[in-house]
Amino acid sequence: MIFAGVDIGSNAGRLLIATVFEKEGKIFSEKITLVRVPLRLGFDVFSKGYITSEKEEFLLRTFEAYDQLMKVYQPLDMFACGTAAIREARNNIEIIDRLKMELGIELHMIDGKKESEIISTAENSNMSKPHPYSLYIDVGGGSAEISWFHHDKLLKTRSFDIGTIRVLFDQVPLSEWDSLKDWLIELKLEDQPFNCICSGGNVNKLTKLFGSRDKNTLSYSQLVEGHEFLEGYSVEDRIEKMGLRADRADVIVPAAIIFKKIMKWGKIHELQAPKIGLADGLVVDLFKKQTGKPTKFV
Repeated sequence: MIFAGVDIGSNAGRLLIATVFEKEGKIFSEKITLVRVPLRLGFDVFSKGYITSEKEEFLLRTFEAYDQLMKVYQPLDMFACGTAAIREARNNIEIIDRLKMELGIELHMIDGKKESEIISTAENSNMSKPHPYSLYIDVGGGSAEISWFHHDKLLKTRSFDIGTIRVLFDQVPLSEWDSLKDWLIELKLEDQPFNCICSGGNVNKLTKLFGSRDKNTLSYSQLVEGHEFLEGYSVEDRIEKMGLRADRADVIVPAAIIFKKIMKWGKIHELQAPKIGLADGLVVDLFKKQTGKPTKFV
């Protein structure tokens, strides 16, 4: 079955069209196409408090393009959601209403807790979960969602206003960093072996550049070395000499800073980046809805 999920994040928008199937009691998604557009809504929202008319038009054109692709692939169902930047924009309702009126597309705002729960449903062939406990970490442009699971049971979850764009703008107060540190220490992760599963474009790129690509893993020492390496290049050099996209080159160092702190405070020796995200969880939820299973959100 083919489904489509749209994730409008603080740095980029993503349309995932995927085949979703069930195998040995688990639901998997296999990408047909993934279209990423560097909307960068967080650059407006976290500095001005609203989405400018220019970015609003960009968002509308993006959805027009997504709509054309969905007419080609004809998914059984589609679900679109917006995260931190959409949630915090003063004019979010106005934009959501315009999308509905002009394109017939419903954009749903979701909170950090729901975002974590949806991401945790995503499975693919890159993921390894040998331990019963799992820590899911998703770092976006506006927030970081961290969830602690025992098998499929959510034990604890927390959303922090710590994202790559906020760090880039130096907009994360010390109190928020302290809250993150205290929460991780309280989990006492060192008391048992666990899987550390991370999502987001930056951790995927960090793992590809500095980690073990065959296993999609990144150790703390590899991350520290990678961060030091990236700091040695200007944003322009990361684009020209390292081949990074412009909308990745400026936020990858803030991402490294965030993951370093999480790994240090949580005593996490290694993370895995199986290339999953919110859109993957959405298509899994749509499959569950279609087949009469309990869903997380849709």
